[in-house]
Amino acid sequence: MNRVKVSLGERSYNILIGPGLLSKSGAIIKKLNIGRDAVVITNKVLRRAYGVTLKNSLNKSGISVKFELVPDSEKAKSSRTLLKVLNHIAAYDKKRSVFIIAFGGGVIGDLAGFVAASYKRGIPYVQIPTTLLAQVDSSVGGKVAIDLPAAKNLAGAFYQPKAVISDINVLMSLSPRQVCNGLAEIIKYGAIKDRALFAYLEKNFRLAAALDKKVLKTLIMRSVRIKARLVGEDEFDKKGKRMILNYGHTIGHAIEAASSYSNRYNHGEAIAIGMCVAADIACGLNLLKRADAERIERLIKRCGLPTKIEGLKFSSIYEAHLHDKKFAKAKNRFVLPCATGDVRIVEAVPDRVIVAAIKRRLLNLRKGLYICIP
Repeated sequence: MNRVKVSLGERSYNILIGPGLLSKSGAIIKKLNIGRDAVVITNKVLRRAYGVTLKNSLNKSGISVKFELVPDSEKAKSSRTLLKVLNHIAAYDKKRSVFIIAFGGGVIGDLAGFVAASYKRGIPYVQIPTTLLAQVDSSVGGKVAIDLPAAKNLAGAFYQPKAVISDINVLMSLSPRQVCNGLAEIIKYGAIKDRALFAYLEKNFRLAAALDKKVLKTLIMRSVRIKARLVGEDEFDKKGKRMILNYGHTIGHAIEAASSYSNRYNHGEAIAIGMCVAADIACGLNLLKRADAERIERLIKRCGLPTKIEGLKFSSIYEAHLHDKKFAKAKNRFVLPCATGDVRIVEAVPDRVIVAAIKRRLLNLRKGLYICIP
């Protein structure tokens, strides 16, 4: 088991990474002394596959378990689901010492964290991420939220978990698409802060896609170390240090919103395209060499991720991007790459550059051609 600490004073916590941790989760959580009654927010698939292992581990440590099942999609991050879960917990919470376990991917982690932040103005929670994307990114840092019709993650909070327990073994059951989904965020970490990580994935992307445990462990450890350091320096995203974690997310979130959070694009796929758009914007502003943009795009393709937008309207994507939370005082703000391992935050990007970069990625379905804007 490896350990990475997120240093936040009294809100500090550890990220535990290794194989077989799910069966040890009860003992790990008992040491946190956060409660005796776990409400495990998860979905039917995960409960069926791992529910017995998790429940037995918790019960052995004297912790009771109530499973709260939510839909297996981005639509679980809705106000309707949030209120439903809160009401169920309130009905259950009689003479109990309740805490939350987020047992799932990024969607469940966001929802469960927001439930924990909202119920009784905040109760403890633990993240047990079950996808590669959640283990390298969304389970760490305390950003919790639900979606609104206008855009993704508009209602949310900063609320840190008491621990993150990442069992590499549960990744072995992921579909190839879910693995690619997580690789997108790893590419992001290499692109923003770690040139060596980027090069390591370039060399080992086939082994990563094949779920080689040694390679996965290296990728997860290096990714969460970057995020833990940035979160420790800028917990509430006020100093500009943490904001670089949003590379690719401005247009990526817009793509998700434009597709109505359907299965057309999962988060990693949308972010992959968003990283390409951001690189195109950087090239348009002469901040990035085209060769470096092509290197980013090449790795994205090698990891089985899309670089073009199919089946969505430009107007829907453009409108959705205007709701981005990074925008300040009516000025847009983009995280743009300057070289592999280096990004900067740029304000007031000319609209024509944004439009050209988005349209460069649009696929004209009627003619079967890519729309390329010089």
